[in-house]
Amino acid sequence: MADTTSTLSERYRRPSGIRTFNLGDTKLTYVPDGGGVVNARLWLPGSTDEDWARYPEHLDESGHLASGFGGLLVERDDRALLIDAGMGPLEAAPSNPFGTVVSSGALFGSLAALGRSPADIEAVALTHLHHDHVGWAWHPAPGSDRPAFTGADYLVTEPEWAQRHHAAERGMGDIIKALEPQVRTVVDGEEIFPGVRVMLTPGHTEGHAAYVISAGGQRVIAFGDAFHAPVQIAEPQWEVVADHAPEQSVSLRQSLVDELAEPDTIGFGIHFADVPFGRVRIEGGRPAWHPVDA
Repeated sequence: MADTTSTLSERYRRPSGIRTFNLGDTKLTYVPDGGGVVNARLWLPGSTDEDWARYPEHLDESGHLASGFGGLLVERDDRALLIDAGMGPLEAAPSNPFGTVVSSGALFGSLAALGRSPADIEAVALTHLHHDHVGWAWHPAPGSDRPAFTGADYLVTEPEWAQRHHAAERGMGDIIKALEPQVRTVVDGEEIFPGVRVMLTPGHTEGHAAYVISAGGQRVIAFGDAFHAPVQIAEPQWEVVADHAPEQSVSLRQSLVDELAEPDTIGFGIHFADVPFGRVRIEGGRPAWHPVDA
């Protein structure tokens, strides 16, 4: 049954719990680690009050967008890949003028609810080197001084890893050192898991990656931080304050909207509140995000 407008508004304003989508013989599951809120006008500084008047359902009472943190679990033939690794545990929410982390650190509990442990993950494919995507990849497992995903390769695109000094300049130097022993670099188009290929999507960071999962005659594009919120599907030209190359990011988003609107294509937005899986449809000449549930 389709969501009513009021139900969709509620989903836009809260982070997602576990949500699963089956793609042929491949099972995809959003694995939540936590969530927070982002100040819409600060995060998307080119947007105006008049712009947001067209999208009131996306904002809470204080003008914030809901955002989730977590990973995408890809399971096929008893094998498991994780795309991104959440924020990780935080003793205190970091100071951030753009928003607030409300909760974090639940990824392992979410995996356990799915019958999986970190030892089951053969690789962690990182879309990019930002705190909220590498959290559990570097943080020690609870009760241990060793990384949580001890046996996993950490897959990072060659240009992202070559430019890792930019992440170090953002205060991630120790994190980069912790990741390094397990990092394996990958290239555009490389198959990293059955039916999963790298799609280089630079702009948000120098070597940002999306991952394209194909099975059953369909594909899912897990686009990482190319988009941060469903409203950007309709407004891909709105610049994001955290993008490394804003003009490049705008161009990329516009091309991704066209690709997501193609037949048999589904998108996955890791920060997309409680609507992480969706299709792009063109309505009245404007693209829109339509949630897809299992």
